[in-house]
Amino acid sequence: MMVVSFTAAPAMPNRTVFFVSDSTGITAETFGNSILNQFTLRPRHVRRPFIDTADKAHQVVREINHVAEAEGKRPIVFATLIDREVLDVVKTQSRGLVLDMFNTFIEPLEAELGVTSNHRVGRFTDVAKSQEYTDRIEAINYTLAHDDGQSARNLAASDVILIGVSRSGKTPTSLYLAMQHGIKAANYPLIPEDFERGALPSMLAPYRSKCFGLTIDAARLAQIRNERRPDSKYASIENCRFEVKESESMMRREGIPWLSSTHKSIEEIAATILRDLRPDRLTY
Repeated sequence: MMVVSFTAAPAMPNRTVFFVSDSTGITAETFGNSILNQFTLRPRHVRRPFIDTADKAHQVVREINHVAEAEGKRPIVFATLIDREVLDVVKTQSRGLVLDMFNTFIEPLEAELGVTSNHRVGRFTDVAKSQEYTDRIEAINYTLAHDDGQSARNLAASDVILIGVSRSGKTPTSLYLAMQHGIKAANYPLIPEDFERGALPSMLAPYRSKCFGLTIDAARLAQIRNERRPDSKYASIENCRFEVKESESMMRREGIPWLSSTHKSIEEIAATILRDLRPDRLTY
């Protein structure tokens, strides 16, 4: 019998990745990570926000060049730098692969639109005057006050109410919706008493149309709960199977849309919720 051996493809070498920005670095890191996720790579992340002067740029360049010498590989640098002088320092004097994320798109758009960009440093200028920013802060405050079923007050003001068993991902998803999309998201944990009653909790019944369910694989749920309360009934696989089964049955019975958080990122879950419950927030 012929024996065929397979050699695994070598993993890409680890690298250091810099996210260099004249503001918070959120754009550089979000966009950069989206690109890096296309590769088998586990880089060391270095964040350098508020690089808005040539002096600060020189400091970052020294750090990039030190890493390049120590690792023997040039670092990858995702840069969102509007000031041309600051950007030129990083591009011309560093030994990294500099990916200029703003100007790659700004210059073609200027040509297409026939206007010059304002080249404003930092996207959070004059936040006190921004209604969008104010709405986002209100959404965060609302979401924190309505986390884990701790308040039934003013549920009518909610945009979304997430339901599901404990540790199925409701809280991080709620906070992401509030911080990124200005969504007032309440969340409510389904507990064994709810399953015994066989009906949606009375406080949620008037707002069924705002509810969205999260479920999770029972084995994964048991693993998560054991990290919090090891060897407890709460974390046992038998109890997790029971709760997941009952919660899914309730959501089917009540006509509540739901998805499993087992293999989905918070971003994917949030996009699905917005698509199903608040499609207007996908257009802005």
